Amino acid sequence: MKKIFIAIALLAAFQHADAQADSIPVYKRFPIIPVFNIMTAPDSTKFSKDDLKKKKPTLIMLFSPDCSHCQVATKDLLDHIDLFKKVQIVMVSSLDYSHIKKFYEDYKIASYPNITMGRDATYYLGTFYKIHNYPTLFLYNKKGKFVQSFEGDIKMETIAGAL
Repeated sequence: MKKIFIAIALLAAFQHADAQADSIPVYKRFPIIPVFNIMTAPDSTKFSKDDLKKKKPTLIMLFSPDCSHCQVATKDLLDHIDLFKKVQIVMVSSLDYSHIKKFYEDYKIASYPNITMGRDATYYLGTFYKIHNYPTLFLYNKKGKFVQSFEGDIKMETIAGAL
């Protein structure tokens, strides 16, 4: 009887420890820019973590072109682009490429050389970051270390202040 009780107690302890590890998002356990591959708009070229400029802060924005909050956040970002002129911005969606390309064209993203927009066809970043809402933004410093995440309706001045 004593052995059964000990076995049950150990099993419960292991499950509790495992649940805690799973509740911490991967991006917090590994606080560096994740390895990723996206297909960019407008020309379908591949872009990865290796293509990021070294020693520059990075803002990764996960969005959906058909999300009204994402549209407002993108407009706000473009209205305050001067606050981010030294930041490389990577806007990523998992939606169909045609939707992303239309969004790219509608918002004239080509006019902003520090913004790269593309499709994460495998939804790798969404899984890595455990995305629940759009838009969600992740800020990394010039050393590639995680600084802060922002979810939903957030003012770009607040994000720029975290730089």
